[in-house]
Amino acid sequence: MRVFTTMVYRELKRFSHSRARVIGSIINPLIWLIFFGKGWAGVFDNPMAAPIFGGVDYMTYLVPGIVAMTIFNMSFMQGITIIWDKQFGFLKEILVAPASRTEAILGRITGGAIMALIQGVIILALSFALADLNLSGVLPALGMGFIVGIAIAGMGVAIALRMTSMEGFQMVIMMIMLPMTFLSGAFYPIKTMPEWMQWLARINPLTYAVDGSRYYLAGVAPTFAITTDWLVLTALAAILAGIAAIEFRKATIE
Repeated sequence: MRVFTTMVYRELKRFSHSRARVIGSIINPLIWLIFFGKGWAGVFDNPMAAPIFGGVDYMTYLVPGIVAMTIFNMSFMQGITIIWDKQFGFLKEILVAPASRTEAILGRITGGAIMALIQGVIILALSFALADLNLSGVLPALGMGFIVGIAIAGMGVAIALRMTSMEGFQMVIMMIMLPMTFLSGAFYPIKTMPEWMQWLARINPLTYAVDGSRYYLAGVAPTFAITTDWLVLTALAAILAGIAAIEFRKATIE
């Protein structure tokens, strides 16, 4: 497990040394919470709107979605580090080293998920001043966040391993991230979407993370059974991390 733990440590150390990245990753979700959340909270500040959002105010409804979205976005960006390492030669060193490629890539994925989870914890801690959240639901919500972080980091790494351009990767992930974010139910209930969008939401991994996080943190009845949320996310984490490991084993030095 030395290779695995080394790669986890490297990802966390590299992130902690990038002040601009740390600050930017915290400010972005705060902008959503303050400017988007507070703005729409005033619109929905009436008794008739509460049933739409599961009986809670809009800020309480929104916060779990923003926390899950933060972990999702930061995990997906893990793919950028793969392309960065391709350009600067570090990936070549890993490929020729007498070490397990599977352990190396799983360590990177896990490090990326932990890094994203730390950012989610920071946003969640700040959100207690903005919304009425359940303290008892923090640990299960973060556990679910870590699993979705593994799944999405695996997806980002698998995509990045087939690309050479950082600009091209950023274009691809923006095309994937935006629809997945808006289809997840983070900003509005899935049941209010057109039927064709509801079907797309059901195949969106982020939907299940938002659904479970909202149940634990806000006490809103889940759209799916909570066991379904856990099972789907766990299965996707195993599948997507496995795909990333297979892609990395097939990678060449070129």
